[in-house]
Amino acid sequence: MFGERQLILTCEHGGNEVPAAYADLFHGRDALLATHRGYDIGALELARRLAAELDAPLAAATVTRLLVDLNRSPHNRRGLFSELTRPLPAAEQAKILIRHYYPYREAVTRQVQALLDSGRGVVHLAVHSFTPVLRGQVRNADIGLLYDPARSLEADFCRAWAERLHRLAPTLRVRRNYPYRGASDALVTGLRRRLPAAFYLGLELEVNQALALGGGPVWKDLSRLLATSLR
Repeated sequence: MFGERQLILTCEHGGNEVPAAYADLFHGRDALLATHRGYDIGALELARRLAAELDAPLAAATVTRLLVDLNRSPHNRRGLFSELTRPLPAAEQAKILIRHYYPYREAVTRQVQALLDSGRGVVHLAVHSFTPVLRGQVRNADIGLLYDPARSLEADFCRAWAERLHRLAPTLRVRRNYPYRGASDALVTGLRRRLPAAFYLGLELEVNQALALGGGPVWKDLSRLLATSLR
């Protein structure tokens, strides 16, 4: 069912870089930038390893999500801008969108559309990571597979993927649509609105940052495990 589809990878929160034009805005914020609020810890490393393992194209961003969140829709102003950029004048926010937001989103959209135009279906896997504890609540998962339950192919794909992961690594805690809902605002959600469910699967991989921060053999072998299960 999925053999004729092209896998593409993206990583919207890959780094915590601050463009020089906004250095003053982030002065004294190094500690914040180093947290999960500044970027998805471990996500870019994992995405790059997955791209190499699967020989799949990767689009990645390294500008901090505290400047602008590439995984939020333009109308989601509270999610799009952080407490540091939300107070900026509308004209300055527009500059940020033009320089850092739209180019990335449009490049991914063009890549997906070009594959669809060539007659191939697309499995778009956006690679993210999540903090182990949020607002005092421990997240009870190692891997989250996010999808839109209303799109049956996405649901079937993630169900089969979770089952394969369980067979390969029974101790790995894999959950579907956790710790976030797969239909929440995201890059893949926006693309779903524009593209047919039969040809575009928009999925998000969420990995517990404890694995990246802990290092060791589990983290080292995770990309190989994920690649094997995806194959």
